[in-house]
Amino acid sequence: MSLALLFPGQGSQQVGMGRALVEHFEESRAAFAEADRALGFSLSGLCFEGPESELQLTANAQPAILVASVAAVRPLLARGLSPAWVAGHSLGEYSALVAAGALPLGEAVVAVRRRGEYMQEAVPVGQGAMAAILGLDLPGVERACREAAQGEVVSPANINSPSQVVIAGHATAVDRAAERCKAAGARRALRLPVSAPFHCALMVPAQERLAPDLARLNFRDPLVPLVNNADAAVVRTAAACREGLVRQVSAPVRWQECVERLVREGVQTMVEVGPGTVLTGLVKKIAKGVRTLNVNDPASLESAVSALSAPARAEL
Repeated sequence: MSLALLFPGQGSQQVGMGRALVEHFEESRAAFAEADRALGFSLSGLCFEGPESELQLTANAQPAILVASVAAVRPLLARGLSPAWVAGHSLGEYSALVAAGALPLGEAVVAVRRRGEYMQEAVPVGQGAMAAILGLDLPGVERACREAAQGEVVSPANINSPSQVVIAGHATAVDRAAERCKAAGARRALRLPVSAPFHCALMVPAQERLAPDLARLNFRDPLVPLVNNADAAVVRTAAACREGLVRQVSAPVRWQECVERLVREGVQTMVEVGPGTVLTGLVKKIAKGVRTLNVNDPASLESAVSALSAPARAEL
């Protein structure tokens, strides 16, 4: 059995996340303590107690999701489970690299806080938007975006599954593209409650600001390979890890292709590690024969350990 660990991106944050893990596992407590020290303030307090309005801010939400994911994966790894692959959705790529030993948590949490600040500041509030397009394939969405652009930016930002593509860009262009998608047969086109238009050309200024920060980080070759967002390519070196994180700021998240690549590499079980179960749902739509599990609290962690500790575990 080949096992991949998957890590969620922003959008899964909620007050209280990680608290139960910290109460049960020393590895989880250590992860939050490390993040608090690196940031110089109590991110753990914000995660556990709120206020929600502060937690939802991009500059707080991104490090919060990262540390909550690492707090979930560390006790899982400590119980002897060894993944063959890792992957993460957008922000989750940082969590994946921390889990794979390619990036120290303390450095990663500072980097993603800055990443959140840069992405928020790249586009004035209200000028950008994102929308989820359901029930229309990628070529149809791409065509609608081209026709709706009219000199503005709008493009696929998250290619999540065969029937779900998120678009991003100037708010007016996103609205025009959403209408064209519906006219082309999309089942629904929903504006998303986000603070910036992530993973599109409007994020190039944020990418340019983040690149020098990432250049200073102590990347190492990952202990297990990563399938990255920007290309759905297998990454095995420190340099490629860093370069992929730079490009993913303005590049679309090729999540469907990431899952398909993992399947081609022989992955049979995928475990979503961190807040929420969004990726588990997407995997079920992309690769119906793959076994899925999730780990986001003590009960789900013990359940996953039990499920993966059958005789097949010896093959991990």
